[in-house]
Amino acid sequence: MALIEGRNPVLEALKNDREIEKILVNKDSKEGSIKKIIAIAKEKSIVIQNVDRHKLDEMSESHSHQGVIALTAEYKYYELDEILEIPRSKGEDPFFIILDEITDPHNLGSIIRTADAVGAHAVIIPKRRSVHITPVVAKASAGAVEYVPVCIVTNIVNTINTLKENGLWIAAVDMDGKTFYEQNLSGALALVVGSEGKGISRLVKKNCDFTVSMPMSGNVSSLNASVAGGILLYEVYRQRNEKK
Repeated sequence: MALIEGRNPVLEALKNDREIEKILVNKDSKEGSIKKIIAIAKEKSIVIQNVDRHKLDEMSESHSHQGVIALTAEYKYYELDEILEIPRSKGEDPFFIILDEITDPHNLGSIIRTADAVGAHAVIIPKRRSVHITPVVAKASAGAVEYVPVCIVTNIVNTINTLKENGLWIAAVDMDGKTFYEQNLSGALALVVGSEGKGISRLVKKNCDFTVSMPMSGNVSSLNASVAGGILLYEVYRQRNEKK
């Protein structure tokens, strides 16, 4: 059993017909979006349980439940062949984000939220040395985790090679290489973002087709992973939409 915490994440899970066993609501909080959550849950015949706030505090993993926690089935991860079919079925050039050892749940949630905003088809994460979908990730994504497929793979390098075989170019976000406005990011693309501390691993970077960097003139030499990813995701979005 998994938890979904916070008003937006629970609301988006309901809208997306996520399998929910029951929803726990702070008995003293029934206004605003909580009222909407209760109404939709009743329409779907989902059990609503009124509880004290301290009960929610004890259950919460994100420590930011906003008076509502849903008990659901475990998150369904996608297979690589499933996410490859998504853009194919839409007649679109694939656009994936590969995250190399991102361990901060807030970074993962923020990247998923931006991925949804720019229309990326999926986020790919490794099975090991990476944060997976948790209540904190779902909360940080503001519910976008309900709409962006997340694929777990055993080996990032093998995955990159499979994507290449399917016609994708692989771009590594790195401080070396041409700046993003000098690169063509408009076609079938997978963007690789590394962790804030280590960046992209040597072997993963070696297997990418090219690197893309961001010009910086300040004193700090790097950006938070979700910030760097967000800037590049919107550049991809801009270039892809210029073609239309």
